[in-house]
Amino acid sequence: MRPAGLLIALSLAAPAAAGDFRLQFPLDCTLGQDCHIQQFVDHDPGPGATDFTCGTLSYEGHKGTDIALPYLSDMRAGATVRAAADGVVLGSRNTMPDQYATAENAAAIEGKECGNGVVLRHGGGWETQYCHMKRGSIRAQSGMTVKAGDALGEVGLSGKTQFPHLHLSVRKDGAVVDPFAPDSSGTCASPSRQTLWADPLPYRPGGVLGAGFSTAIPEYQAIKDGTADQAPLAADAPAFVFWAYAFGGQAGDTLELTVTGPGGEFVSRREALEKDQAQFFRATGRRLRGGSWPVGSYTGTARLLRGGSEVDSFSSSMTLADTPD
Repeated sequence: MRPAGLLIALSLAAPAAAGDFRLQFPLDCTLGQDCHIQQFVDHDPGPGATDFTCGTLSYEGHKGTDIALPYLSDMRAGATVRAAADGVVLGSRNTMPDQYATAENAAAIEGKECGNGVVLRHGGGWETQYCHMKRGSIRAQSGMTVKAGDALGEVGLSGKTQFPHLHLSVRKDGAVVDPFAPDSSGTCASPSRQTLWADPLPYRPGGVLGAGFSTAIPEYQAIKDGTADQAPLAADAPAFVFWAYAFGGQAGDTLELTVTGPGGEFVSRREALEKDQAQFFRATGRRLRGGSWPVGSYTGTARLLRGGSEVDSFSSSMTLADTPD
C-alpha cells in the first residue's frame, strides 16, 4: 500500500505549442505504482551527471528516459511497450537474450547495447528509439506504419542493462532531446517550462519500490526477481524480517523501517545512506527466542527521508496465524 509520496508535479510544465511533436506515455503501467522513472537524460556538460531538475537521477552521458519495472516477475508477466507517436518503423531487433549485462557477455553486447528494440521515424526530423525489450516480443517490422499507442512489444532485459526497463530515446535531426526539457541548452540551471509529453508527467526524486516479509534477510537477487516476500510467516518462523527495496537514494538519505504488531511497535530501524545508490534494499527483524510469535496483524512501513522530509513510503501487511498442530 502506497500513500502519496513526494511527487513534483512540475505545474509550470506544459505541452509544446499546438502542432509541435508530442509524445504519449509508451508503457502499459502507472508511474508511482507499478513502474517508475529510474534515470533521465544527462544535462551536465561535464564529467558529472544531473537530470533536468538538477537532481541525481541520471548518469554520465545518458541519452534517454528509463522507465523501469520493480521486479523481474513484472517483466515475465508482460508489460506492453507502445509507440509514443505516429511513425514509420526504421528497424528493429528481436533476438538478443534477456539477461543481466556482465563482464562475461560484454563482447556479445558490444555494439548492440540497446538490446532488442525498435526505431521509429516521425515527421519533422523526429525519431524515437525503444530499447531493452523482451526477446521474441517485438511486433514492429521495418517499413510498417504505426499509430501512437500501437503495441511494439514488451519490456525486457536485453542489451546493456541491470534492471528490466524501457529506455526511450528522442532525437530531432539526429540530436538527443530530453522530452521533459526539450528547449534545454544542456543545463539544468533553468528548468524548462515546456515538455514533449501530451500529458505532463510528474517527477519523482526517488522512492520505495516495494517491501515484504521473510524468515531471513533475503538475497538481493531474490528481491530484484520478485520472489523474496514469504508472507504470511508462520508463528514458529525462526526469524521475523521486514525488508524494503528503493531507488534514487542520495548520500545522507535515511531509510526508516518500522513494523507494528498485536502489541504495538514490534521492531524499528533507521539507517542513513553513506553514498548515492541507484537501487538498494535494507532489512530489519528479530530472531525467535523460544515459543512463537504473537498471532495477529502486522504492518511494515518503509519511509525514505531526505533532509527530514518524506520522499516516499510503502506499507505491507500480513496476518500471522497459529501454527497448525
